[in-house]
Amino acid sequence: MRYVYLLLVIVGAILPWTYFYAWFAENGWSLGPMIDAWYVNDATTALVYDLTIAAVALTIWALVEAFTKKDWVFLLVIPATYGIGVSCGLPLALFLKARPGRAAA
Repeated sequence: MRYVYLLLVIVGAILPWTYFYAWFAENGWSLGPMIDAWYVNDATTALVYDLTIAAVALTIWALVEAFTKKDWVFLLVIPATYGIGVSCGLPLALFLKARPGRAAA
């Protein structure tokens, strides 16, 4: 399963950014217009809230893993989630959780 998670980390990093890059290339590199586009209709607004809640939950999980288990590498999940997306952060968390020799809890 670790290889599946790693593949999803890679795909989850590349695929969304191909679309983000295309959007930025067409509309400029300002975040303001992109954020405005996220709220263009109810469907996109719902998706923003859905992903935001998932990102917050993932962040809390990463912080708990890092601080309770002293597994500091788990903190990499946070920049992966907010810098790339939940599509990268979640599989990264699962990949890290499934490391050999790491006690499952």
